[in-house]
Amino acid sequence: MPLKQLVLIVAAVLFAKVLLLRWFWRHEISAAMERDPAARSTWEVLFLYPSVMAIGFYRIAHPLHQLNWPGFRFIARWMSQYARGWTGIEIHPGAVIGKGLFIDHGMGVVIGETAIIGENVTLFQGVTLGGTGKEKGKRHPTLGNNVVVGAGAKVLGSFTIGNNSQIGANAVVVQEVPPDSVVVGVPGKIVRQNGKRVTD
Repeated sequence: MPLKQLVLIVAAVLFAKVLLLRWFWRHEISAAMERDPAARSTWEVLFLYPSVMAIGFYRIAHPLHQLNWPGFRFIARWMSQYARGWTGIEIHPGAVIGKGLFIDHGMGVVIGETAIIGENVTLFQGVTLGGTGKEKGKRHPTLGNNVVVGAGAKVLGSFTIGNNSQIGANAVVVQEVPPDSVVVGVPGKIVRQNGKRVTD
């Protein structure tokens, strides 16, 4: 390979990495730095946080999946499975994810194909955004902006978790949650809404 071609290839790869790092800097890395008190530096987050790695793979796989051509979809699914093996986080490339997602610890997180996640969402380890059976079409939940889902929580089905809501650890949520709500228990029950305690 001629030296000129090699230099152009290396320059293109470095340019792509810089663009990718800029995206992470503005969104995923800053989300981790803001929401994880254990994060000590942006380099630590970039190279050691499974959340950033898994979302990085997703950001590449998602547009390939959207091209709706079997070869690209296969590559997208392969990337998501590779990321799962590396990070313990499974994000289907068909999911739609807004900026600023932070997955704390991450192990065991599953995000289904038709899930939609708003901006500045936080998921803890063991969270499942899944379906309830073999239904077709939209079958996974939609999370609004600034939602927090606690460790081990399961959000199952096609409905919306409203903006600024919190789902408690190990809750099982199977129905719509209005904005500004706190949900706990199995099955999930709203215990606070708009800052006020909800009583039976």
